[in-house]
Amino acid sequence: MHRWRRSRAAAPARRDPEHQATELALRESRRRYQEVVESVNEVIFRTDPGGRLTFLNHAWERISGYPVADSLGHELPEFLHPDDMGLARELLRQVARGERTECHCELRLRTHGGEIRWIEAAGRVVHDGEALGLAGTLDDISTRKVAELTLKNLNQELETRVRIRTAELEASNRELEAFSYSVSHDLRAPLRAIDGFAQILEEELADKLEPSSRAHLNRIRNATQRMSQLIDDLIGLASLTRQPLKRESVDLSELATQIIDELRAEEPQRQVEIRIVPRLQVQADRNLMRIVLENLLRNAWKFSAHEPHACIGLSAERDRERRIFCVSDNGAGFDMAFAANLFRPFHRLHSNSEFAGTGIGLATVQRIIQRHGGLIWAQARPREGARFYFTLDS
Repeated sequence: MHRWRRSRAAAPARRDPEHQATELALRESRRRYQEVVESVNEVIFRTDPGGRLTFLNHAWERISGYPVADSLGHELPEFLHPDDMGLARELLRQVARGERTECHCELRLRTHGGEIRWIEAAGRVVHDGEALGLAGTLDDISTRKVAELTLKNLNQELETRVRIRTAELEASNRELEAFSYSVSHDLRAPLRAIDGFAQILEEELADKLEPSSRAHLNRIRNATQRMSQLIDDLIGLASLTRQPLKRESVDLSELATQIIDELRAEEPQRQVEIRIVPRLQVQADRNLMRIVLENLLRNAWKFSAHEPHACIGLSAERDRERRIFCVSDNGAGFDMAFAANLFRPFHRLHSNSEFAGTGIGLATVQRIIQRHGGLIWAQARPREGARFYFTLDS
């Protein structure tokens, strides 16, 4: 009887099946959690209230080269570059004092092999009734930081080169300006002499000159005057790159109307139909835009001179986010096969006997449009007029 009781008392207690299932689920959950923690590329860490590491996943060994077991119990700043230790310790002190609940910064990690790697540290205070330390991640951003530093160095080098190049260009422009004025002065003196002596001969030999001789003298004087005008145009073209740009609200329609009034005053006998769209407002340099419109409208006026019913217009249309302005005429036009030469200095599509000019006007217009961040182009057909389009970056 007593033996039976002893054996019954020694029999192991049976566990509750529900309790066994709970323990199994808990072990499985811990296993999965451990797998997740060890599978990520970032270092997952945790510290105690004193800032000492109490947990590290195995990504720490891959990034730092230090074994996890040897690293636990040490403070994170001990593994950093000396220049970053102070910042890291200050952040940890602020967390410990409750001045921060989280921190985020970029630090340099000194690996076991002496290599410096950039890490992005992110952490927050862990609470469980009271502060229990810091939990967070360390992400290796060395590749990104190397790229950023390389780009920064390249930008600094580029800025240095730009400054040097700008200084060289400014010096070259000053030399070119001095040369231009010197050449213009040296050229004007013989031109004035040629024109003056030709005029004296024309006046002194007025009664003795044959018609052919008088024509030769006229050609000499006209050539010297064209040369003088060409010098002025060249100096004006060169000065456009140095003239400061003063943007303001400009009414292109108003400027165009003023220019047309001047053209009518110069040739009151001409009957020209003018179509100017009102209130074409832009942000641009008023003086330079007047030069643009004066060149384009004078060209339209000049090349439509042989038309019995000449028509000149200024209009604008919108193309997505930009406005395209157009100066048009129904005059002589030109062959688009030669359009590439339109904006090159001294290149003219009509002979001087047909239409006078130096071939500088459109080159000047293009320079001004480009200085305003815009484009200019043309469309035309022989004897069907021309349309010059331009945009402005306003």
